[in-house]
Amino acid sequence: MSFSSNVKEELSRQLPQARHCQIAETAAILSLCGRVKISASDRYAIEIHTENVAVARKYFTLLRKTFNIKTDVAIRQGGNLSRGRTYIVAVREHEDALRVLQAAKLLDPSGEVGEDLSLLHNLVVQNSCCRRAFIRGAFLAAGSISDPEKFYHFEIVCATMAKAVQLQGLIASFGIEAKIVPRKRHFVVYIKEGSQIVDILNVMEAPVALMELENIRIVKDMRNSVNRQVNCETANINKTVSAAVKQIEDIRYIRDTIGLEALPGNLKEMAGLRLERPEATLKELGEALEPPVGKSGVNHRLRKLSLMAEELRQRSPEG
Repeated sequence: MSFSSNVKEELSRQLPQARHCQIAETAAILSLCGRVKISASDRYAIEIHTENVAVARKYFTLLRKTFNIKTDVAIRQGGNLSRGRTYIVAVREHEDALRVLQAAKLLDPSGEVGEDLSLLHNLVVQNSCCRRAFIRGAFLAAGSISDPEKFYHFEIVCATMAKAVQLQGLIASFGIEAKIVPRKRHFVVYIKEGSQIVDILNVMEAPVALMELENIRIVKDMRNSVNRQVNCETANINKTVSAAVKQIEDIRYIRDTIGLEALPGNLKEMAGLRLERPEATLKELGEALEPPVGKSGVNHRLRKLSLMAEELRQRSPEG
């Protein structure tokens, strides 16, 4: 299974103990993937459609534990072989459907259902524990999370901007910054920061997925740190090699024009040593001199040799 499916499987087995939290999670699932059917005689029925069996199982369990009502479960096969199954969990009895809608605050004061099943009051998400349950239900109903081995992306798809803004606010109450972007006819609440996805998994109470993500993040951070260090060391080596090549070219030019014997003693010694040890670092060159000289002293002498070579090139007819 994908990482997203694993997270939903874990969350589907997380059943809140308090009834108000169970109602909040039910409200979220209904709001994001639910449908209300009203007969000609004004009889209500409610159902959810989901392609994830874990979501269907969780919704079925919530209705049974919270309301002790009978539900019908149906499986619809996709129109072609490439499409998966759709699970439909329905409450057909009018009184039962009405109880669920009223408890979830999905009815207005006159008993009418909002067309988009938006929460008409925030009573079901007043408590912190209920906000956790609502976010969990929203993710189960319409969320997904990318494989963290590839990249970090958490999202919940909402049918309306109002629902997206409400969900964004609930997530913000836990100190997590989610953003909203339109996608076709929907509005997506998303998080891209790895540490904040860890936080939202903690909010939804998915400890197994959280630890898996944290382990992946640690390995990726270590790998990135090693890569940065290797790149830095490679750049330093390239810089050192390029400098040594230039120094040797300058010393050879001096040798071939005026000869190293024409140099002052300290520069002559430095030039000869650099030709003998083309791969040595400044520190190693300084330690090989008699008496030893520090890196800055070696660098100073090599710079003087380079300046001398440049002056000779400028004086040369070919230069």
